[in-house]
Amino acid sequence: MMKTGFVLIVTVGLLLTSCNSRPSLEKYFVDNTEDKNFIALDVSPTILNVDDSKLSPEQKHALQSFDKMNILAFKVNDKNKSQFAAEKAKVDLILKDKKYQQLMKFASGKEGASVSFVGDGETIDEFVLYANKKESGFAVVRILGKDMNPTSIMSMLSILQTSQIDIAQLKPLQELLYK
Repeated sequence: MMKTGFVLIVTVGLLLTSCNSRPSLEKYFVDNTEDKNFIALDVSPTILNVDDSKLSPEQKHALQSFDKMNILAFKVNDKNKSQFAAEKAKVDLILKDKKYQQLMKFASGKEGASVSFVGDGETIDEFVLYANKKESGFAVVRILGKDMNPTSIMSMLSILQTSQIDIAQLKPLQELLYK
């Protein structure tokens, strides 16, 4: 009898937990990785191809805080326009969650972009770049790391300006965008 009660409590707990789960970008990426209308890439810090000896201490710390980038892109065509609208609405809804704090937003008619982050302002777990264009599609980029902060992001931008980016890691994305 006690075993049956325990199983019932665990089952009800799992049901309540699963019903309360909100959509997240992580789940969205996982759910759409295999969809033929999407391209998914995981990019490592080696893409930057940077000479560590030429970096300032702040830049070295910023580079060490960068773990990886996840990229998910949807390329719109004549056959998937309705799916594009539905998928774009899903991403828009996910990014409205309070956990994604918007830093900037740009919009002009048929295109837009935003930069958001997840964290408390002092410690940032994830930066999210989102861009969409009605004629082309959209892309979501998750920049994941440890001990990231706003200063680290500014240092990363200076690293990007001098890096020799390994374009081979982005080849699948280029193929999608230029087909």
